[in-house]
Amino acid sequence: MTFINTVEMDHVAYVKLNRPDVRNAFNPEMISEITETFHQLAIRTDLRAIVLQGEGKSFCAGADLNWMKEMVNFSYHQNREDSLRLFSMFETIAKCSLPVIGLIHGAAFGGALGLVAVCDEVIAEEGTQFCFSEVKLGIAPAVISAFVQRKAVPGKVRPLMLSGVVFNPQVAQQAGLVTDVCPAGEGHNVLQKVLANYKQGGPEAVRETKKLLNDIANMTWEQQRDRTTHLIAERRASDEGQEGLKSFLEKREPSWRS
Repeated sequence: MTFINTVEMDHVAYVKLNRPDVRNAFNPEMISEITETFHQLAIRTDLRAIVLQGEGKSFCAGADLNWMKEMVNFSYHQNREDSLRLFSMFETIAKCSLPVIGLIHGAAFGGALGLVAVCDEVIAEEGTQFCFSEVKLGIAPAVISAFVQRKAVPGKVRPLMLSGVVFNPQVAQQAGLVTDVCPAGEGHNVLQKVLANYKQGGPEAVRETKKLLNDIANMTWEQQRDRTTHLIAERRASDEGQEGLKSFLEKREPSWRS
């Protein structure tokens, strides 16, 4: 049984969470499948972007109820191993070489906000409900916090994580979790415009830029100096960089847009 569907069209992979009967809630099998899917997509040189979305009425409700029932009887060691697999899923998406665009509708609760946090751009439809619901269950948004804190505005997201209140797309946007808010049912139209923007850049340049943005926050100043100067020199001398610079000077479209 598969818990996600992946469809490819026009150099874009559409990854859809596919457990609509439980609002696409996570279980261990789904976590494993998402992780492996993004591992495989990341090495594809023919793709330009990945879209992450949910089937049915909601994007994702967080942890599956049956999985939560099992957790009650887990030992510390079992919980630790379980959490490491969840962290690995988020990390795999965050480090994916391709731009990841999230299309969010209905609801994104608990761990689903980890998925929101690891997307490079997030489109949320009006009416979507967001919630860091963990504290209301006596637990903590622990695994997702590493990814949320890297993306969100700390002063905006902190009260949301501490209180567990339900909030709307506008609040999520102010907190830095959501990029674009659109009317309900218009997400796919906005998505196509967003994808068109990503296809304007050189495929290699986009991948290298994402890798740099992921890495640079953990570098010393000297490491940043070496990495950035090396990267721009490498890109200028590359076939793609040469094509981009020449097409600009010659006032024509570069080859990757043709």
